[in-house]
Amino acid sequence: VHTIFLFWAGGIVVSVSFFEGWVPVPGGSASAVLALAGWLYREVRGSWIRQRRHWFVLTEDSLDHYSGHEKGSRQLGSLVLTSLCSVIWPDKQTYKETGYWSITIYGRKHCYRLYTKHFNEATHWACAIQKVIDGKAPVETPTQLLIRDIESDLEVVEQIYQQNPILRYTQSPLYAPLLPFPYGDHNGKGYSALRDEAVKLFHSLQQLEVLQDPVALIQGMLQTCLDLHPLRDEVYCQLVKQTTGTDNPNTAVQLRYWQLLTCMSCTFLPGLPVLSYLQFHLKRRWPGTEADSYASFIRKALEKTRCRELVPSWEEIRALVRRREMLCTVHHPGPGSCQLPISSHTTADELVMKMLERLGLQESRNTFALFERSIHREQVVGGSTIVADILTNLSAKEPESDAQRRLYFKLYCFLDMESISSESVEYIFLFEQCHEMMVRGHLPTSEEDLQALAALRLQTLIGDFTTHSPCPPLDELFPRHVVEARILLTPKSIQPPGDAPAVPHVVAPGGPQCFCSGFRTLWGHAAAAAHKQKAEQDLRLRSRLKEEGVLVMGAIMERWKGLAGYSQQESMATYLSIAKRWPGFGCTLYDVDFYISSTGSFCQKLWLGVSAQSLCVYKQGEPEPLETFPYSQISSYGASDSSTFKVATGDCNLLFETSKVGLREVDPSQFLTERPLVEFLKFKEAKQI
Repeated sequence: VHTIFLFWAGGIVVSVSFFEGWVPVPGGSASAVLALAGWLYREVRGSWIRQRRHWFVLTEDSLDHYSGHEKGSRQLGSLVLTSLCSVIWPDKQTYKETGYWSITIYGRKHCYRLYTKHFNEATHWACAIQKVIDGKAPVETPTQLLIRDIESDLEVVEQIYQQNPILRYTQSPLYAPLLPFPYGDHNGKGYSALRDEAVKLFHSLQQLEVLQDPVALIQGMLQTCLDLHPLRDEVYCQLVKQTTGTDNPNTAVQLRYWQLLTCMSCTFLPGLPVLSYLQFHLKRRWPGTEADSYASFIRKALEKTRCRELVPSWEEIRALVRRREMLCTVHHPGPGSCQLPISSHTTADELVMKMLERLGLQESRNTFALFERSIHREQVVGGSTIVADILTNLSAKEPESDAQRRLYFKLYCFLDMESISSESVEYIFLFEQCHEMMVRGHLPTSEEDLQALAALRLQTLIGDFTTHSPCPPLDELFPRHVVEARILLTPKSIQPPGDAPAVPHVVAPGGPQCFCSGFRTLWGHAAAAAHKQKAEQDLRLRSRLKEEGVLVMGAIMERWKGLAGYSQQESMATYLSIAKRWPGFGCTLYDVDFYISSTGSFCQKLWLGVSAQSLCVYKQGEPEPLETFPYSQISSYGASDSSTFKVATGDCNLLFETSKVGLREVDPSQFLTERPLVEFLKFKEAKQI
C-alpha cells in the first residue's frame, strides 16, 4: 500500500512515502532532515540496461539510495543536490514504451533515472526534488567571483589578473566552463549538455590560431550561440580571457580572437554583468595596435547591436574582420540597380533613406519601402528589420538567378500621383508598378484596353515594331487569367466528343478462387485508362492555351504596329492615361476572403483596396467597388491574427482573411497583417495633417 504521512521532525513538516514499512535513514545520521522516502526503480547501465529496486531517501542536501529500508541497510549511492542540478519530469512517451513513469535527475557526476508505475508518485518525487534544488544558494564559479572583485576594487585589477591564471590567455584546454550551467542534456536542439558545449567552444576558439581561413569556424560558433542562448556570455568571457595577459596583443593569433569578438559584438549582446566586464576590458588601452582599433570598433558596435535573427553570412564576416562596411545591391523599377554600403546594424528604414538620397526622391510625398522579391512572391520588409539578416537569409537559400531573388525598392503608398514629374525617376517607378498590377490582374479593365497597354509596353521597351529584336513573353505583357478565361468562352471544347473510354470487362476464369486476381486486373486497367484520359486532357488544355496565347499575341502585335513614331515618354504617358480610367487607380489591391461578423455572411474572392482616401471592397475583376469606407468612418483597425485584418466601422466589423496564392501573385499572407495596416496608419496620419 502506498501511503504518505506528514509529521513533525525538529519543527519541520516532513512528508514520507513508503511501501511495506519505513525507516527514516537506514544506517544514516539520525539528525538528517527528510523530505521524502520510498521504493523506486533505478536504471542501471552495464552490459545491458536493467532496472533495480532501491529504497530512496531525499534529504535537504542529497538523494540517497539503499539496499533496503531496514535499519543498517547498506547505502549504495548518493547524488548531491545543488542549484545546478535539474529534473526531467514524467512524460507519456516513456510510459507508453516501458509501462513506467520516469523522472531523471542530473547531478555533477551522476544521473539518476528513476521509475515507478504510479504517475502521482512520480510527480510527487519530481516536485520534492525540484523544491530542494530551488532552495539551494546559486553556485558561483571562480571566474564570476573574480569578475565581481575586479568591479569592486579597480586599484588592484592588475594584481588580480597576475594572481589568477583563469583570467588570462592559455594554450591549455579548458575542462570546465567559466560560468555555471545546469547539469543535464535537455536543450532539445541536437546539442550535448551546455557544460560540454561550452568546453567544445573553447576548443574551437583555440583552433582559430591555426586555421588559414577562419570564416566557416566563426560562423559555426556564432550559430551555436544563436541556438543556445546561455552560451553567449560564456563565449564573451572566453574571448576576454584569451585577449588578456599577452605580451604582444598585435600577433596574428591574438587578432583572430579580436576578430571573433568583433563578430560577436555585432550579433549578440551579453548579459549585464558580462557586458560590464567586457566594457571594462575594452577600455584597457593598447595604443597604436590593431587590438586597440578592434576594441574601439567593438565599443561602438555594442551601442547599436540588437540580437540578430540569423548569424552573419560569410560576406559579412569577412567585412567585420576588416572592420569595414559591406555592399548591398538593391534593385528598383526600371533598368539598373544601386549598390549601397551597409553595416551589421543598418535597418530597412535606413536603407530606404539611402535609396531616396541616391535617386533624388527625398522631396516625394509618396512613401517607399524595401521588399524581398522572387519570381514566386513579394514580401515587404519591416522597417526595423536588420538588412544583414535579409542578405544572410537570401544567401542561405537554394541558388537561383539574381533576377529571381533580390532586394527590391519601390513605391509603397500612393499619396500624391498628380505631382509626379514625367522627367523624374518616380515617374518610371509609377509606370513599372502600374504594369506589374496589370500583369497580375489587379487592373480591372476591358480586354481591348489590356491589349493596348501590352502594345504600349512593347513600344516603351523596344520602340517601333520590328522582328529583329527579341520580344518579351506573353506572361510579361498580358494577364494570364484573361487568356484562360478566353478558353471557357470559346465554343471549342477541351473534352472531345464521344463517350468516355469503357472500362474493360474482365472475366476471371476458375471461379471465385481467381476473383481477387481478376479484380486487380480490372482496377489496373481502369486506373491506367483514367491516367491516360487526364494526360490527354492536360495536353489539350495546354494546346488550347498556346493557341489562345498566339491569338492574343497577334492582336497585341497589330496594335504595336499602329504605335509607330511614339516616343518612350509618349508611350508611358498614354499607358498611364488608359490605366487611370479605372476609378480606383492608385490603390493597392489584396486578394482576400471577406466576412461580415454581425451577420455571419461570407463571400469569397474579393479585393481589399487600400487608397489615400478610403478602404474599398471589390469583387475581383470588377472596376466598381462593392463598398467604400472613408477613413473618417473607421473607428478601429488591426491584425487579429497572422492572416486576418479587422476593420470596425460604425455599425459592423469587417474581417478580411487571406486566401491561397498562385504563381506570380503577391503573397497576401505576408502583407495583410503588416502592409495594409502600415499603409492605413500612414494614410490616416496624412489625412489628419
